[in-house]
Amino acid sequence: MKKLVGLALVCSSLVYIHGAFASQTTNKTKQSNISEKFLQIQVEQNVTIGRAIKSIVDHYPQQAASIVGTALDLYPDQYKEIINAAISAQPTLAEEVVTMALNKGISSCTSIVETAINADPSYIDFVVRAAAHSTPEQLTEIVRIAVMTEPDSADYIVQSLAKEHPSKIVDILQSAIGAVPFVGEYVVEALLAVFPNDAEMVITTAVRESSAQREHVKRIIATAQNSGVDIEKLEAYAINGGATTEELSQILGTKQ
Repeated sequence: MKKLVGLALVCSSLVYIHGAFASQTTNKTKQSNISEKFLQIQVEQNVTIGRAIKSIVDHYPQQAASIVGTALDLYPDQYKEIINAAISAQPTLAEEVVTMALNKGISSCTSIVETAINADPSYIDFVVRAAAHSTPEQLTEIVRIAVMTEPDSADYIVQSLAKEHPSKIVDILQSAIGAVPFVGEYVVEALLAVFPNDAEMVITTAVRESSAQREHVKRIIATAQNSGVDIEKLEAYAINGGATTEELSQILGTKQ
């Protein structure tokens, strides 16, 4: 008798769980349909998808991510306007919006990253980290487009991505300096601050990548010295990267 009662309770529980799951699924479907209709009505009323997204995000911030996802599904060709409007209206959405856009495959990673950065440069760390997490195979392209789009934030970009991908420091440095040569001294300073034990790799790579601009090479050497790198080691690292003894004496000789 006890076994029968237990079996009945189990069956009853399964029926309840199934019913609850079905109800939850139905609710999600209804919510999705409502979001689509609501968004379409807003688009009709506001003329452009960008104005519609901005209006909805402003008035219903708790539904912002869901609405943006729906918008990207309904209007993939207008992804730039959608991303720009969403992040401009609510910058904290940057990471989630970039991740959604990349996962949906609506455009290239570089285009999505560039659009998101332009929407609010102050959230660039969130943008590049989200992009690198979703598409790690495109790390160097992410660095390149991010540094080109916002060169003043190159040190933050490189430092942030190097922390997340320490085994890719050389690739990150090469891409950053290759995209915007004058950022060499800033990214070297940023990397030495968090990776002092990797000074040889950082300095040698930066000097080598800046070889076409000798003034940049000098600035990198001076930056490394100001960061506390031992003079003898710095000389060796810089020479391995292609610095000349004349350049070293000009920078290090006057500061000894």
